[in-house]
Amino acid sequence: MSNAKKDVKLSILDLAPVVEGSTPSDAFKNTLDLAQHAEKWGYNRFWLAEHHNMEGIASSATAVLIGHVAGGTSTIRVGSGGIMLPNHSPLVIAEQFGTLESLYSGRIDLGLGRAPGTDQLTARALRRENMSNGEDFPEQLDELREYFNPTEAAHVKAVPGKGLNVPIWLLGSSGFSAQLAGRLGLPFAFASHFSPEHTVPAMNLYRSSFRPSEVLDEPYAMVGANVIAADTDERAAFLATSMQQQFLNLVRNRPGKMQPPVENMEELWTPYEKAAIHQQLGSSIVGNERTVKEKLEKFIEETGANEIMVNASIYDHHERLRSFEIVSGLLR
Repeated sequence: MSNAKKDVKLSILDLAPVVEGSTPSDAFKNTLDLAQHAEKWGYNRFWLAEHHNMEGIASSATAVLIGHVAGGTSTIRVGSGGIMLPNHSPLVIAEQFGTLESLYSGRIDLGLGRAPGTDQLTARALRRENMSNGEDFPEQLDELREYFNPTEAAHVKAVPGKGLNVPIWLLGSSGFSAQLAGRLGLPFAFASHFSPEHTVPAMNLYRSSFRPSEVLDEPYAMVGANVIAADTDERAAFLATSMQQQFLNLVRNRPGKMQPPVENMEELWTPYEKAAIHQQLGSSIVGNERTVKEKLEKFIEETGANEIMVNASIYDHHERLRSFEIVSGLLR
């Protein structure tokens, strides 16, 4: 790794996965256990993602789960990767994260996205009369930021929330949030773990759009990556079939709980489905310690990321812990 990138940080993205034969309660226990291990292994932050109406993802009440994880850890930063802002009132989010910051001072991040994180019917149930398509996201963002830094004349105040420093990140899988984050001088996180073909263009757009702000003097970019590590390449490839099955079920519009790994994906997908999934998972890093280290260093070189947020969809919790343990030592 080049000297310029020797200080790249590693973080974790967790979706509180519900595996076949388990419950959300089991998922929450595993999430906290992973966060506690991550803190010990030196990961920088632990983020949870908002999704709805998906049996295999239990992190729908994202702020509540952030509080659970922050309460069970002591030093690692905990936050949202992300809160889908159009699903919520900006005031409610300011109050929720003001509460979290008041409880766990200096450890809370607020990552924001503009997608629904679900299907259209569920989005309608979430948003009720506010059927935003995300186009008003900049205005929602402005309103949210004003609750943390209100003027004296502001009639509505977030309590708790006002006057607190809750770092705001913009998340994206295309150029919209990259450009907005750059223009506002905010940190940016890109979802390369499911949108790899747009990663480098979005990074370039973020940096070219960047204007220094009271938050950042220069761009700061984090990139999400699927990383599945094991003691052998063959074992890692086997474990990765659970992730491939997840995406296959999404392609078929049949999302469900995470499935056990299989010996042969060729028996499950068609050539068209295989091509579609490989396109979405094209930046995934799968292998033993040496393989993962080489691919991770190349990925950092290509993206210029300041930080990598690792996602690992692995069926067995102990195998998942082992994967994150292997990855934790690779950039030291």
